[in-house]
Amino acid sequence: MRDLLVTLLVFAALPYVLKRPVYGGLMWVWISVMNPHTQGWGFATTFPFAYIIAIATLISLAKSRERNRFPLTPISLALLAFVFWMNLTTPFAMFSNGAWNQYTKVMKIMGMTFVLMMVLRERADIGRLIWVLVISLGFYGVKGGLFTIRSGGNDRVWGPVGTFIGDNNALALALIMTIPLMYYLMHDLPRRWMRHAMLAAMALSGLAALGSYSRGGLLAIVAMLGFMWVKSRHKLSGAVLLVLLVPPALLFMPEQWGARMDTIGDYQADSSAMGRLNAWHMAYNLAKDRFMGGGYACYEPLTFALYAPNPTDVHAAHSIYFQALAEHGFVGLGFYLLLGWFTWRSAAVIVRRCRGCAELDWAARLAAMIQASLIGFAVGGAFLSLLYWDVPYYLMAAVIAMRAQVALQLGPERGRARSGATTLPGRPNAPAATR
Repeated sequence: MRDLLVTLLVFAALPYVLKRPVYGGLMWVWISVMNPHTQGWGFATTFPFAYIIAIATLISLAKSRERNRFPLTPISLALLAFVFWMNLTTPFAMFSNGAWNQYTKVMKIMGMTFVLMMVLRERADIGRLIWVLVISLGFYGVKGGLFTIRSGGNDRVWGPVGTFIGDNNALALALIMTIPLMYYLMHDLPRRWMRHAMLAAMALSGLAALGSYSRGGLLAIVAMLGFMWVKSRHKLSGAVLLVLLVPPALLFMPEQWGARMDTIGDYQADSSAMGRLNAWHMAYNLAKDRFMGGGYACYEPLTFALYAPNPTDVHAAHSIYFQALAEHGFVGLGFYLLLGWFTWRSAAVIVRRCRGCAELDWAARLAAMIQASLIGFAVGGAFLSLLYWDVPYYLMAAVIAMRAQVALQLGPERGRARSGATTLPGRPNAPAATR
């Protein structure tokens, strides 16, 4: 039944995809983030839904009469540079077979991210993207939260098998990033019961993140909630809400959960933490020795024998930063950090320029919540190999589209006065460049 439902939804959406390429981008986000076919047990688990949607989207993009131009912004150009560097490092990878297999997967993600940047323009489409992300990840948050309540917190929450968020730690980070997006949507819901339902989804997602037993997730959720409170316009009510929700959730978790969280401060006695440190040392030594890094899939016994302090303790990177360093060298890490900085800076510019403008209040609120999501990803991602997870790149596309909307509504003169930026030559409605 689930297989048929997913199949019907995908094929029923294809006429809309062919009509407007942005619908294809949104369908791709749904399939790639939620992976609904993994919730079935039959033919849908291996059916090439993503391939069909991608082909339909490219056809729609080719025949579309809309002005689907690639946005020339600091974010998109930094991502282009990062992808270009990946194409240079892959031919020099230490283990070519594994590297080329991973290269194909990563380029698919990056290619569709560029397509999304091209087709995402209108406010309604930005809102649809946020809803798709919230529904896709919120499904696992609500499901995982109910599972945590039912098990009394004694069983770990896991994500869909065979996906980026299948690991308990990755799922926790994904849910933490979703909570600020839920908070943004909650304020625009027209009915009180809808707002209450979204608040319940936020609480269940937070509980599911705790139920994953992820120590990095705990650090990420603290950082994310702290930033959300700082950015909140109602700090007193926000503090009351945190006091009402957080302590009961922590007290609900069993003693074994607390014992695992206590190992954060005593990482020397934890084999998993020491394995991460060993992998980070390996990444640093590898990048020092090889200018282009080791390429994709370089976490092999030979690599650790050459570059790790403990050559027998072989681990994945367990960090987005050291993953970029190990696979693409210091240049690759530089491009990745630059990409994150430009995204953060663009979101901050949106918040600043929209201050005092009622028509663009939605953009200011969403930009602030995307910043909260990125804070969670920056902290939690320091302990996870999620360099190529697509959700942060989709949020970058949303920031680019919002920046264009802000420039369009404020006008070039007011935009220059507020941000000190200029529009691109020949494109009067293009988003202002980040300083």
